[in-house]
Amino acid sequence: MTEPILLIVDDEKATRDGLRMALEDDFDCYVASDIAQAKSVLESEKVDVMLTDLRMGADNGMDLLEFAQKLPHPPVSIMMTAYGSVDTAVEAMRRGAWHFVTKPLNLDEVELLAKRAIRGRSLESKNHALKQENKELKKSQGSKVSGLEKLIGRSPAMAKVHSMIQQIAPTRATVLVEGESGTGKELVAQAIHSLSDRSNKKLVTVNCAALSSQLLESELFGHEKGSYTGATQRRIGRFEEADGGTLFLDEIGEIDPSTQVKLLRALSERTIERVGSNSPLKVDVRIVTATNKDLAQMVEDGTFREDLYFRLNVVKIDMPPLRVREDDVILLAHNFLTEFANENNRPIKPLSDRAIAVLQNYTWPGNVRELRTTIEHGVVMSNDDIIRLNHLPTRIQVNKEIHTNVSVPSQPVNVPQLDSYNLAQLERRTIEQALQKTAGNRTEAAILLGISRRTLHRKLNQFEQL
Repeated sequence: MTEPILLIVDDEKATRDGLRMALEDDFDCYVASDIAQAKSVLESEKVDVMLTDLRMGADNGMDLLEFAQKLPHPPVSIMMTAYGSVDTAVEAMRRGAWHFVTKPLNLDEVELLAKRAIRGRSLESKNHALKQENKELKKSQGSKVSGLEKLIGRSPAMAKVHSMIQQIAPTRATVLVEGESGTGKELVAQAIHSLSDRSNKKLVTVNCAALSSQLLESELFGHEKGSYTGATQRRIGRFEEADGGTLFLDEIGEIDPSTQVKLLRALSERTIERVGSNSPLKVDVRIVTATNKDLAQMVEDGTFREDLYFRLNVVKIDMPPLRVREDDVILLAHNFLTEFANENNRPIKPLSDRAIAVLQNYTWPGNVRELRTTIEHGVVMSNDDIIRLNHLPTRIQVNKEIHTNVSVPSQPVNVPQLDSYNLAQLERRTIEQALQKTAGNRTEAAILLGISRRTLHRKLNQFEQL
């Protein structure tokens, strides 16, 4: 992985060299002593972060800020000055500065700012890439994208679902969608209807688990006035309402044996009878059903009619759980970020690297529905320029499968015996061993030693002078 490019612009050589030495472990550093040199670097390199002084002889750093902002790949700019004031800081921000620091510089602060800047740039790039993937996905689905655009996914499992939907949507085939709760089964029904020649008619949805057997029968088939207590007028059912369109029966595994018989007749004869009527009514309805249960097992157990099962299971689509769709987690998260930011009148913020790592390692027992509410929580709770791990629900934060970029060796650094070395020799030997274990990476060596990188740099400079 290539290092991010940092440009340091200052007319004082000591400042340029000090900043370069402090930041060269994490950045590919370029230096410039005036605006002309800086412009030359900016035009030839894709600079990620620029540290520029405000006053450099006759040159004004504000002019460099404006120049940088007009580039195709503008850097994240940090203004440095010994002449700090509120008005100057406001003007720097207006001209494109991301941050403003005063001299004499605190190198730890500058290092932290530079790292935050590049992290923001990295997250910005990831989010831009995800937006492009979303656009490409919609484009690849053709002109009738309204059915599939909500079924976001690039994983092999979702590619199979998309392919099946596109193949069966134009037909009259009855479809059974099986999958865990929260996987998006209703979205499959919407996509099938939208991509079919019935899309100009209604898609009618019934949640079979939400109604008692008597109410469900009336809901599906309608009833005549006086057919039961409370039936004060004729009511058409969902089959009639969906005539010419699609009827989606969610949680089909919850219907009782009596309703199963009547549903089987409706599917077999394409006719229904309202409750309290003996007059059959012809209906032209395409049936899509969904369940989070194993209907085949229910047939074996005797709790679901075998003949109805075969009527419903003409084509079966298995919705994959989110835990097997690792490639889709961040793609979905980005989509929800945009949705909830707009819905709550909030700016669209990126996810931090740590939040992304945790989301990708979480097992998602509630599937896409749980991810959706997780991102909504993050959007609402974030009071920062990005959505951090602590902005997500507690159940997500306590996920233990988090990987860091720093690999800590299983064996500690070997510390020589004190009676063999004086203090300076002991310190030097310990630092050399840490650098060996981290392949010369000073940042990781500092973490391993439990000191700041600034302290490590100071110690190394002292050793060079011995």
